Amino acid sequence: MSPDAAPSSVSPPAAGSSPRIRVGFIVGPTGAGKTAFALAAAEHLDAEIVNADSRQVYRGMDIGTAKPSAAERCRVAHHLIDIRDPGKPMDVAEFARIARAAIAEIAGRERRVLVVGGSGLYLRVLRGGIFDGPAARPALRAELAAVAERLGPGELYRRLSAVDPEAAARIDPHDLSRIVRALEVYELSGMPISFYQRRHAFAAREYASLTIGLTIPRDALYAAIEQRFDAMVAAGLIEEVRALMAGGGDLSGMPPAIGYREIASYLRGEMTLEQAIERAKRESRRLAKRQLTWFRAEPEIVWIDPHEQTEEGMRRLENFFADASGERDG
Repeated sequence: MSPDAAPSSVSPPAAGSSPRIRVGFIVGPTGAGKTAFALAAAEHLDAEIVNADSRQVYRGMDIGTAKPSAAERCRVAHHLIDIRDPGKPMDVAEFARIARAAIAEIAGRERRVLVVGGSGLYLRVLRGGIFDGPAARPALRAELAAVAERLGPGELYRRLSAVDPEAAARIDPHDLSRIVRALEVYELSGMPISFYQRRHAFAAREYASLTIGLTIPRDALYAAIEQRFDAMVAAGLIEEVRALMAGGGDLSGMPPAIGYREIASYLRGEMTLEQAIERAKRESRRLAKRQLTWFRAEPEIVWIDPHEQTEEGMRRLENFFADASGERDG
């Protein structure tokens, strides 16, 4: 949807029913400037931020995830940051449960809610719910994890690509938790996870929403990603990874721990620092490309360039939260 197109609307709730909580979503690829825009928007709107970045939930992963600083979190209240120790992955169902509780609590205090992040699946399930697939089976998950331990995550990704190429195209090859879940669904039901996702269509809209997507020209985005990673290294990323490794943090199981994996390989002597940095930049560019592909498939997103259309984004969010006469999804 172009920045000038009006978000689609839905009918207002029936008489006597409670209006849905209004939630503004701010999405976009890594490096697009979501944190700065979200902070400015939250201050302008007197809102609180719910994190939807799958890595910022982990304690100790600050520099490499571009986590909002302590000063920024003093400016605006943030939720779902630093709630999990590394090595204890959070699946999308648990994220949705915790995030919905945070949204309800914020709205219960009559505060506005902004959900901010680049983890497309996290954002999609918040807007539309989770498909009704087969329940997890711990024994099967343990079996698949053993295969990954013995042959590497690439073997599971190869299997997923063979049975569900549509899901494999959306999942990072290193995102072991999502690969295992997709294979688990296929093994238990005989149907690919992408089938369930298409059938569900994430259509159970729990919130009235407006989704602002941040986009900048591809060359500028890639340059920003590379500059940001250099700044992370200068800010102490190597020391942060060394501390995580010393504390027993498992950097391989989190989705996707770009930057951490590569620096950990350098610290183990598996590559030079220059090779680690170049590989991390390359993987970050690839992540941004996947994120853009994911979000471009979401027709309700209103796209803006945060360098040139900040006021337009603020105006749309302000009008959305001020529109108490009806509900809107977009």
